[in-house]
Amino acid sequence: MRKLCSALIFSALVCPLAVAGDTGKVAIGSGLGGVLGNVIGQQVGGSTGAAIGAGLGGAAGGVVTARDGNKTEAALGGGLGAAGGSVLGNTVGGSTGSLIGAGLGGAAGGALANEYAGGSNGDRRHDRGHYHDHKHKKHKKHRKHRHH
Repeated sequence: MRKLCSALIFSALVCPLAVAGDTGKVAIGSGLGGVLGNVIGQQVGGSTGAAIGAGLGGAAGGVVTARDGNKTEAALGGGLGAAGGSVLGNTVGGSTGSLIGAGLGGAAGGALANEYAGGSNGDRRHDRGHYHDHKHKKHKKHRKHRHH
């Protein structure tokens, strides 16, 4: 119950990120996924289970909240960030530190990966490809017509 309260407090702390558009949503999704995965993993398999659960939860949260072109990057960033945060947090502050680290690491990793993939400005890779698909036609303004 205490860990669930910590998860709720964490979600209240990161909710202001929601106004940041797509990146904010990915940060919240990856962070909350990391926290919930950490809680479940801790109960099943101790600190190792917490790290694995945080990684899977952060990845799932990133996938659910990212736009179609950014899902892979958000999953990788959220998962790796949450797992790494869980491990680092556990060494500093035990299970509570692991929980906080998973949330913060998942949020940071998901947000950074989403921004790298194109973020709230759209997927830049697709924008560049779209630009090059247009063929430019030459228009002759002053065309001389021959009259016979």
